[in-house]
Amino acid sequence: MRAGGAGWPAGLLLAVVAWLLLVGPRASRAANVTVAAVQEPGVGHEGESDGEMDEDTDNDTEVPENEPSTEAEAPEEVQNRTIVKEVEFGMCTVTCGVGIREVILTNGCPGGESKCIVRVEECRGPVDCGWGKPVSESLESVRLSCVHISPENRFRYMWKLLKADQQPVILANDSAVLEVQRELHPMAFECDTLDNNEIIASVKFTVYTTNELQMRRTTRPDTDAVLVFVLTIGVIICIFVIFVLIFIIINCQIILGGESFKYRDTF
Repeated sequence: MRAGGAGWPAGLLLAVVAWLLLVGPRASRAANVTVAAVQEPGVGHEGESDGEMDEDTDNDTEVPENEPSTEAEAPEEVQNRTIVKEVEFGMCTVTCGVGIREVILTNGCPGGESKCIVRVEECRGPVDCGWGKPVSESLESVRLSCVHISPENRFRYMWKLLKADQQPVILANDSAVLEVQRELHPMAFECDTLDNNEIIASVKFTVYTTNELQMRRTTRPDTDAVLVFVLTIGVIICIFVIFVLIFIIINCQIILGGESFKYRDTF
């Protein structure tokens, strides 16, 4: 009896230990599941808060994207407000060589004017200016001038004495004006105007002798008198023809009026 009674508690103790071994892991798993279930709502809230923060950051990042568009629109508005200026150029003062012309503004002038001169600039034409006329001349000397504009020292000048069937002789004078004494034979000169070693104008002159100059001066009044006489005769003839035409027109109207009056009397 004692042996059986003593063995029963030992068997019961083993059964309890075995039950604990089986139930213990399950209970720990259930505890872990419950802990996880308790923690998940907090994690969810954290996820939602993180999502809201991400949305806020996205909205913050989207705001600068709209700002450059407004900044880009500002220059366009400035361009629309600016006045478009139209420019045209006037006629050149020379037909050859170098001259000046006006730069005219046709839109955007101050004071509401339709046109205004902005500045004056250089203009150029063909290089060859042909035969020129002296600046001044007398029976003893003559003054010749190259093609130039002010300031005179801006260009370089080259004077040459022209000879038939020979190379031209380059003179030492490099100024824009050359004074020549008349000789027994007529002479021809040429002046080249250079800008940066480029010929931009060339003009020739003939210097007559004293006798030739006197002959030209004496024959010139006769030529002028003949020209004036021819022009006067031409004007008189034109006036006479006009009066004749007026007289014919008036007579035609009178004749036509008389015929119509006779035609009415007959009927």
